[in-house]
Amino acid sequence: MKKNFWQIYSKQLTQYKLLSFLLIFFMCINITSCGYNTIQSNDEAVSAAWGDVEASYQRRNDLIPNLVEVVRGYAKHEADTLKAVTEARAKVGSMQLSKEMLNDPKALENFQNAQGQLTSALSRLMVVVEQYPQLKANQNFMDLQNQLEGTENRINVARVRYNKAVQEFNTSIRIFPNSLTNSLLLHLPRKNAFKAEEQSKIAPKVKF
Repeated sequence: MKKNFWQIYSKQLTQYKLLSFLLIFFMCINITSCGYNTIQSNDEAVSAAWGDVEASYQRRNDLIPNLVEVVRGYAKHEADTLKAVTEARAKVGSMQLSKEMLNDPKALENFQNAQGQLTSALSRLMVVVEQYPQLKANQNFMDLQNQLEGTENRINVARVRYNKAVQEFNTSIRIFPNSLTNSLLLHLPRKNAFKAEEQSKIAPKVKF
């Protein structure tokens, strides 16, 4: 009697293991239809887009020291304006926004505010430049001005692409069955996009 019990128990256990294996196997086969790969792909797209944003901002930061030196040579009495640009650049340089921090709305807001302050400082500097015709005609300054204009365009494009990638990711984790896949397997939070800066609602252009 005891032997028959263990034989039946062993057989049932084997069947249970086989059933579990088949269930896991079919889940693995069908996981792509549940949005797993789509969510992962969209997450990587956000990271790549953020890398482009960082690279564009870094390019602007790299141009600023040379710009400040050229302006200082012609506008020695504009120390406060030059100092404001230098300090704004230093603040931006001290901020590092990692992939993980992109999920923190406050961290992204602080990063955006710092970059906005630098943009404002640069705009004030260019207003000062208008008072120095010789500086405006300086070849080095004109080259830097052109590079800054191009960089501002790159920043705008990179931010638009980042926001689009964020929108696609956020949508992909909310629609069914992706939402179920994310809840059970990935646990990825909603990401935050760049918001329009307050000053852009009033004066939507930055002219160099």
